[in-house]
Amino acid sequence: MVPPAQGPLGQPHPADPPDRARRPRPAPADVPLPPILGASARMQRLLKLVARVAPTDSTVLILGESGTGKELVARSLHVLSKRSQGPFVAVNVGALPESLIESELFGYARGAFTGAVSDRPGLVEEAHRGTLFLDEIGDMPLAAQVKLLRTLESNEVRRLGENTPRLVDVRVVAATHRDLQALVAEGKFRDDLYYRLNVVQIEMPPLRERAGDVGLLASFFLDRASRRAGRRALRFTPEAEALLGRYDWPGNVRELENAIEHAVAVSEGPVLSAADLPASVRTPRLLTRVAGVAPDDAGADAQGRARGLGRDLDARSLDDVTREHVLRVLSRHDGNASAAARQLGVSRTTLWRMLKRWGVPRDGMRGS
Repeated sequence: MVPPAQGPLGQPHPADPPDRARRPRPAPADVPLPPILGASARMQRLLKLVARVAPTDSTVLILGESGTGKELVARSLHVLSKRSQGPFVAVNVGALPESLIESELFGYARGAFTGAVSDRPGLVEEAHRGTLFLDEIGDMPLAAQVKLLRTLESNEVRRLGENTPRLVDVRVVAATHRDLQALVAEGKFRDDLYYRLNVVQIEMPPLRERAGDVGLLASFFLDRASRRAGRRALRFTPEAEALLGRYDWPGNVRELENAIEHAVAVSEGPVLSAADLPASVRTPRLLTRVAGVAPDDAGADAQGRARGLGRDLDARSLDDVTREHVLRVLSRHDGNASAAARQLGVSRTTLWRMLKRWGVPRDGMRGS
């Protein structure tokens, strides 16, 4: 958006909204970049795209599962932009009650409704000359979508209870874990707003698709958690490292960070063992995920996995789900029955017995 020289009716734009207690402070010049770590080729391409897009004023739509780091990318876009000295206002749209979302985003005038005892700028105004990050944009009600679209197209915001629009200079970065195109088809998201937001699209890969980065991220989180706890030179046992690498991290980077913090908190010595990791990481998960992209299935392509993920899930028996999980683990270990049995927490004999019951041949498997 182009910064306006004057507000409505020739009045200067109120660069400082009257409610200073709610106005975010501008980011200082020496704000460090958020730690977006990744040595994989996909992450390197993503980081290069962020660096190219950040200096522009283009609207950005960030897609990806929860916990993949969408807000970190949004903050990087702000810090690397010409607006870095302005405010970065992050709004979780999904956390705002539908009855309050318009007043929170666009503000209100005194007397607009019961309890409105004074004028109050909305979060859009608070982001003036900075960046407005709208997280979980897919949860925005249709009525608020109309007002947001008007703001994006006209650089104006109208508080509830006021007739005169106010000019704003805001760069919008939006994010969601939902399929916006599907929401558009269902009539739950405006197609004109979707196209207005989707100027530059950045897709965050789930952690299971960047397995080579797990070790790098784990080392970073371990170092940070160690320093916060006042403990130095902590390290993982080889078994713990192997377990971290095998787990598919449905909660993505956020889950990995929490798992490392848990291990540091419960461990007693300088070495963190597999037993120090959360039970969810140590215990194989038997149920496939309902949302997002499914973990690797033996012999199935990724597109087919995504299509079948939500189909008849409740109708499947526990034995079917167990069989699918066991075969997936075997596939990840390239048919090594001993390694698969260790991850599954069963003996190799039990594993062979399960495979025999399911009619799965041993051909091509190792460790028999």
